[in-house]
Amino acid sequence: MASATLLLAVVYAAFISLGLPDGALGVAWPAMRADLGLPLEALGLVTVLLTLGSALSGFASGRVLARLGTPKVVLLSGLATGLSLLGFALAPSYAIIVLLALPLGFGAGSVDAGLNHYAAERWSSRHMNWLHASWGLGATLGPLAVTMAIALGSSWRSGYFIISGAQLALALVFLLTLGLWDKAPAHRVAHEEGPARAGTDTKKLALLLAPLGYALYAGVEVGIGAWAASVLRDGRGYTPGVAGGIAAAYYAAISIGRVISGLIADRVGNRRMVRAGIFVAGFGLALFAFDLGPFGALAGIVLIGFGYAPIYPCLMHETPRRFDPATTRKVVGRQVASAYLGGMLLPPLIGLVAGRLGLWAVAPMAGLYLALLALDLWLLDRLTPP
Repeated sequence: MASATLLLAVVYAAFISLGLPDGALGVAWPAMRADLGLPLEALGLVTVLLTLGSALSGFASGRVLARLGTPKVVLLSGLATGLSLLGFALAPSYAIIVLLALPLGFGAGSVDAGLNHYAAERWSSRHMNWLHASWGLGATLGPLAVTMAIALGSSWRSGYFIISGAQLALALVFLLTLGLWDKAPAHRVAHEEGPARAGTDTKKLALLLAPLGYALYAGVEVGIGAWAASVLRDGRGYTPGVAGGIAAAYYAAISIGRVISGLIADRVGNRRMVRAGIFVAGFGLALFAFDLGPFGALAGIVLIGFGYAPIYPCLMHETPRRFDPATTRKVVGRQVASAYLGGMLLPPLIGLVAGRLGLWAVAPMAGLYLALLALDLWLLDRLTPP
């Protein structure tokens, strides 16, 4: 019992660590580019390489997990991530940061897929939601570390030293607890019979729909996060403080929503949680689409965040219940990779449409993605009955 509790605590810490680098680069970039003498758009190449590395490692994770096992993959990925972040802190030039972006992405994508697969097979939906809420805590602490380092008169490098130190310390914890990982038994959740577990066309379609859902999910999550402040400030004339505060409430709502979702997910069930989340997010998008004043915009953003909160973790937790164990390893990696790609490709499309039609088009475009997500998951549920 003590070893199981220790391992669960390690995995919670791992999810916090997974979120640490995610928002740090955007916060550090103004200081980084001033320090290294770079143009504003130089961030684009680094971001693309990070995303591609994460997506490629996610797609490959099924085969790697089958060969090495989750404990070793998580250890090696954590080490690669920590060393890459340390390289960021020490980088004398932009070229070094570009070179390190790909291994940083590889490490992040592998540990993301490995931890999600491991948690989905071993713990309840409650813990899956809380683990992803822990990621949100990390995604808050990482930018905060960089911000505090700069505000206290140090540099962006100090912030990256802190984050890399946390990652390397966690890699040491992974090494010391390596023997515990295989002792945690998987729940008997994957079934050997049923249309999604047989070698049929139905299975092939389900294998496409599951990752596609994550791409569409990320299109809305990242799209709203990227464009909400612009809609409020440039489209509706809100002050920067009001627009920024409302936009910041979005990710806070997702994190708080996952804590709340964890309290009821086991009783309600993954599929019902996802359906309810899509409905609430859709209602929030409808509120946000109309200019109902700052409080209306805040209510819409918060409802989108609350609605979106259970979708990623509950879908991930449901994966072993849709597919056999060998297929689950592959699907989890593909879902993680598709989320990275969807978050990179779909939000710019929202911007392209908004650039032609006006910022009012952001909410309808996000609504279109959400409707396609609902259709995708409806088909997936029919192909993979409980």
